[in-house]
Amino acid sequence: MSDLEPANLCLEVLYTGHVQGVGFRWTTSRIARRHAVAGYVRNEPDGTVRLFVQGPEAPVRAFLGEVASTMSAHIVRVETTEAAFRDDLAGFKIRR
Repeated sequence: MSDLEPANLCLEVLYTGHVQGVGFRWTTSRIARRHAVAGYVRNEPDGTVRLFVQGPEAPVRAFLGEVASTMSAHIVRVETTEAAFRDDLAGFKIRR
C-alpha cells in the first residue's frame, strides 16, 4: 500500500438488545450500499447480531455511525473489536 492509499479498517461488531426480528440485518445491508464497505451481518443463536465490516476508515466509521443512529431504539450494547482483513469479501451480504 502506498502512502496515498487510505488504510483499511476491519472491525467485528456485536449488537445486543432487541436486534432480531426488527429488520436489523436488512436495514444494515441497505445502509452499507451507501458506503464503500464490504462485509456481512448475521443473527447469532443467542439473540445478538454480528457484523463484520472492512474498508477505508472514513466510510467504515460513517457506516457504523449510521447503523447506530438508525437502529438506536433496538440497541442496548455494542462490542467492537478489531479484526483481520479478509480478501474473500466483495460487497456487503446478509448471512443466515
